Amino acid sequence: MPDIDAVARAAAILGPRAEKDVALAAFTTLRIGGPARLLVHAQNSEDFAVVHDAVRSTGLDVLVIGQGSNLLIADAGWPGLVIVAGGGDRDAIAIGPTDDGDLLVCAGAGVKLPVLARRSVAEGATGLEWMVGVPGSVGGAVRMNAGGHGSDVATNIVSADVVDLAADVGVVRRSPASLGLAYRHSALSPTEIVINASFRCGVGATAVGEETVREIVRWRRTHQPGGANCGSVFTNPPGDSAGRLIDSAGLKGRRIGGASVSDKHANFIQADPGASAADVWALIVDVRARVFERFGVVLTPEVRTAGFSAELPPLDRVAAAPDTPPNADVPAPGEPPQTATDPNP
Repeated sequence: MPDIDAVARAAAILGPRAEKDVALAAFTTLRIGGPARLLVHAQNSEDFAVVHDAVRSTGLDVLVIGQGSNLLIADAGWPGLVIVAGGGDRDAIAIGPTDDGDLLVCAGAGVKLPVLARRSVAEGATGLEWMVGVPGSVGGAVRMNAGGHGSDVATNIVSADVVDLAADVGVVRRSPASLGLAYRHSALSPTEIVINASFRCGVGATAVGEETVREIVRWRRTHQPGGANCGSVFTNPPGDSAGRLIDSAGLKGRRIGGASVSDKHANFIQADPGASAADVWALIVDVRARVFERFGVVLTPEVRTAGFSAELPPLDRVAAAPDTPPNADVPAPGEPPQTATDPNP
């Protein structure tokens, strides 16, 4: 449970910037999530200075939401402060030449990746075309080293400006090495927030880049589902594909409550209107257990969770839910773990 006094003190510091008990479903692509005790929209350095003061003074848990495309929020919501990042200088893009003839693309953390991909291509920059297929934001992409179509953030990033809401320091420019970027991972702590990032790009013909973007969009529409989902649910295990394993286990169409494994891409979970976070998490646990039972492969969730308390069930102790027809309901086993990791995508 949150410290009621801490919530009250944070609300007093944030003043009119803070909203209370705001439903979070509208801020995620799953359209699922209970209320935030406090929520603030942060668009500029002044907003972040006040948020920094509130967090330092109260110690409230923080959850940052960008596009909310890789995030599962508990039905009970978030007990601390939610920061919705975007707008103002968080959405700024600047592109210019480097001393050695490349192009430097600088973007605020709230910039949508497809927007950055198209803007870069329009100005003759190459290397960020893959971003058009990722429905996230720059801040979240840096945090999780987002990627696709043979590339990722680590391939082009030069630096990221980061502020730690729990530390008595200002904005710190982080190098790729200090960001600790690995496959769908960074070394950023939950209280560290990306303000902006810079990427080194090559110079190329706009027409060629635009065709690459069109091809990626065509591929995504053909191979990935629309609707309410959180993108890829599991990271790919070494040398294999999570989607292939889930499909081979016969789990396409498998359903628990209002959540189902996509018939179009097995590494996506679709949420029906009225689905709960418990439904989605129960299906994640079930799919993970069934793949382990069938292939001995441990799937790691890529989706970030917020507001939950229990750990992932150990695979040597959890049994998959009983076999049922693909569209039947299955009791929800367990809850997902607590995490304040910034999903931001």
